[in-house]
Amino acid sequence: MATITSRNGVDVDRLIATIGAVQSDANVASFTFRATSSWETGGRNHGEIGAFEHAGTPTADRAEPFRLVGDEPPVLLGTNAGPNAVELVLQALAFCYGVGYVYNAAARGIEISELRYEVEGDLDLHRFLGLGGPRAGFSEIRAKSWVRSPNATQQQLEELCQHVQDTSPVRDILANPVPVTTDLVVLD
Repeated sequence: MATITSRNGVDVDRLIATIGAVQSDANVASFTFRATSSWETGGRNHGEIGAFEHAGTPTADRAEPFRLVGDEPPVLLGTNAGPNAVELVLQALAFCYGVGYVYNAAARGIEISELRYEVEGDLDLHRFLGLGGPRAGFSEIRAKSWVRSPNATQQQLEELCQHVQDTSPVRDILANPVPVTTDLVVLD
């Protein structure tokens, strides 16, 4: 009978098995994720995140899609029914850092008793409003984390923090150019 090793809520045996599977077959690391958005009114949109592909095969991991509402704050003419798109980007980075930190800590035998992130970004609306000016996206993003561990040194936690930044998919997406194509279908 196999003993399941769990650390920080992570099944370490499965994590190690996943790493081994990717080392044996590079296709196991291939995913295609999807999101949809439908406009409702004003700045409000409804989004869904559902099925994704793993190694070229559609998954059935989610019986129901995750449903989200995106909106703008009143100062940006919205109704505050949900976070706006750039806030979701910041949250995505915080989520990614959190998962990366806890999973990597578990693999290294580090116990985490507390972990939190605050992420903020500076944005200038000139270009979005068609007024020229600097880039439309964030000019800078700053993340700060707090961690508590009963069995790791400060140096181990700092090294882990750097490793997480170096391997975070969301940070990579934000820090490096990614080709984006957009097709338009005009409906009758």
